[in-house]
Amino acid sequence: MPYQATARTRQKQADRRRDILAAATALVAEGGYTAAQVAAVAERAGVATGTVYRYFPSKGELFAEVFRGASQREVDRMAAAAAGKGPVRERLAQATSVFARRALRGRRIAYALIAEPVDEAVDAERLVYRRAYARVLATLIAEAAQSGEAPPHDPALTAAFLVGGLAESLVGPLAPDADTIDPDQLINRIVQTVDRTVFGGPA
Repeated sequence: MPYQATARTRQKQADRRRDILAAATALVAEGGYTAAQVAAVAERAGVATGTVYRYFPSKGELFAEVFRGASQREVDRMAAAAAGKGPVRERLAQATSVFARRALRGRRIAYALIAEPVDEAVDAERLVYRRAYARVLATLIAEAAQSGEAPPHDPALTAAFLVGGLAESLVGPLAPDADTIDPDQLINRIVQTVDRTVFGGPA
């Protein structure tokens, strides 16, 4: 008779998998993907290294899932800020501010999610979520043009431009040194730049 896991066993396995993911996410937040070796994840989760590989066949698969979880939370926050019935200009400013503030508050994990060199499995997920951020922005840009709040734009192109600009200005190599600039001042400048891009009219 084939073995059938009991509900208690399945719950224990789910809890252990969740603990491994939580440990990996915490290590990435502290030191990036480079610092989050599988042995360190196992130690943080309180399991053997081999146990990690029973749940995740490779380091790439483990960190692709870490990336999915962390990135989805950020996309959801941005989408929530963009939702609603108020003026698009206000909602775009709010969505931009939320994205920027969370990136500056968790700069290490933001760098890991946006710019840190990673293996192919994680990089593939990164592209998925860049597109998700762009869709949130493109929806707002299209709505602004349709309502007459903003001049006509190519929503997809403008959104792609903004996603790249947000990433570079917050955690990319050209971003200001976090120790030398006031975060609120930087966020305000970024919000104003996004506003001018969408509402300021064509060059």
